[in-house]
Amino acid sequence: MAEPRPAAGAPPLRLDRLTVRYGDRTAVDALSLEVRPGEIYGLLGANGAGKSSTIRSIVGLVRPTGGRVEVFGIDAPADGLRAKAQFGYVPETSMLYESLTPREFLEFVAGVRRLDPTNAAARGARLLRAYEMADDIDRPIAALSNGTRQKVLLVAALLHAPPLLVLDEPFNHLDPRAVRLTRDLLGRTVADGRRGVLFSTHAMDAAERLCHRVGLLDRGRLRAEGSVAALRAGGARADATLEEVVLDLTQAEAGVRAALDTLEPG
Repeated sequence: MAEPRPAAGAPPLRLDRLTVRYGDRTAVDALSLEVRPGEIYGLLGANGAGKSSTIRSIVGLVRPTGGRVEVFGIDAPADGLRAKAQFGYVPETSMLYESLTPREFLEFVAGVRRLDPTNAAARGARLLRAYEMADDIDRPIAALSNGTRQKVLLVAALLHAPPLLVLDEPFNHLDPRAVRLTRDLLGRTVADGRRGVLFSTHAMDAAERLCHRVGLLDRGRLRAEGSVAALRAGGARADATLEEVVLDLTQAEAGVRAALDTLEPG
């Protein structure tokens, strides 16, 4: 199968009133957003805000309770195979076959995606070299560090040069060099003006440097959306960091101060 190419006319990702419920609990509440062609979109929010549930519903691990998920115009829940061919996915927690080596895992991924074995092996080798994994290619994944496992997940997501990347906390466990490399790879991904990236993160510095727009989730709802500069301009201080903007918009700053006041020093 040839590498997927972005479909003309439709954005890489569109969510229309996406809702995800677990029993009586609503994790994602009528969420609408769009990742535009050539855009890196950061999904921000506290633990439990709904970021991972949103991403799992996009990639087909969770069935939406309501609303629509479209990947380049494809109804993702209804046509999962076509949608999955368009994106690469990195989960929040490692989803790897630990008895395999990175080389074997990438061969497995290439087979599932029906990639040309020679082209996939060559691209995989280039990515592994870029992440400085030459000494780990033939070691069992079970023996690898958390950071190296994260690199394997990233390489697997990039293997078929997808037009959309969906990444849940992609910088987890990475060393500074790998963080920089990943940031630059994401920038190159969207440089052609057709592809898109959606990623969730708690790394505010990475979001501030990378994202064209960010969306702030709070209790499953989109509290604010826009460029970092626009969100900063709408706050109380024009020189606020993204972390301070997020805390202010979610009214968490006052909670932090109140919690500190209850703690005795020492």
